[in-house]
Amino acid sequence: MAACVNVRIETGTKARLDSLKIHPRETYADVIDRLSRQAIDDEPLTPEDEADIAASLEDIRAGRVFTSDQVRRELGIR
Repeated sequence: MAACVNVRIETGTKARLDSLKIHPRETYADVIDRLSRQAIDDEPLTPEDEADIAASLEDIRAGRVFTSDQVRRELGIR
């Protein structure tokens, strides 16, 4: 049998947990377990990803960007 811990939560938090249930009989423990598993990034950024993001941010700061309309025109999409 799993150990249990009682936790006090605000009414608003309980209401949010209620709205996050997949089905009405899902337990709060199941909701919290599902949400906590989703919060863990199982594919963290690599150093290459971080370098690409940094380069992209530098492009944005330098104004090397295109609007959606410019890209569509360039690709002949309308």
